[in-house]
Amino acid sequence: MNRALRSLLLLTAFALPMVVSAQRLFTRDAKVYFDATSKGSPEKVDATNKSGTMVLDVATGRVESVVLMNNFIFEKALMQEHFNENYMESSKFPKATFKGKIEDTGKVNFSQDGTYSVSLAGDFLLHGVTKKVQIPATFQVKGGKVSGTANFKVNLAEYGIDIPSVVADKLAKEAKISIECKLEPMKS
Repeated sequence: MNRALRSLLLLTAFALPMVVSAQRLFTRDAKVYFDATSKGSPEKVDATNKSGTMVLDVATGRVESVVLMNNFIFEKALMQEHFNENYMESSKFPKATFKGKIEDTGKVNFSQDGTYSVSLAGDFLLHGVTKKVQIPATFQVKGGKVSGTANFKVNLAEYGIDIPSVVADKLAKEAKISIECKLEPMKS
């Protein structure tokens, strides 16, 4: 092997980890599940949104996510209408966002297969109210592919979401939120 080729290979070997560490991962089809069914409710009050977006900067652990409220699909059209018009006021507050960071970035090696449990800390905006939150999350790296999950609860009253007494027996005071996503490298 000639000296120039050997030098190029060495340079590439040292530069590759820097490229991977600067990589941003992205999805436009994160699945977000919402369940606000109370224990005594005769019917489920849940919905799915399959178009959440997320960007993860591998180098810094920064995470940003956006979910459009109108994209939650309920089994019953009337529930969806009430969710958007009466509770979430989706025309006034069209999205929920999270801007934060993986607290324990050192626990995750995005270039090595494994399952990594972490905590996300940042600002969660819902219904026009921003709160500091900590969300338990898991990233799985398998064959160079990265997926993520998170499960947390949202106290509806803390975000100014009122539950009328007429439906108080059907709606829980806390909504359970579950997120699943598969992240791909962002194209420059």
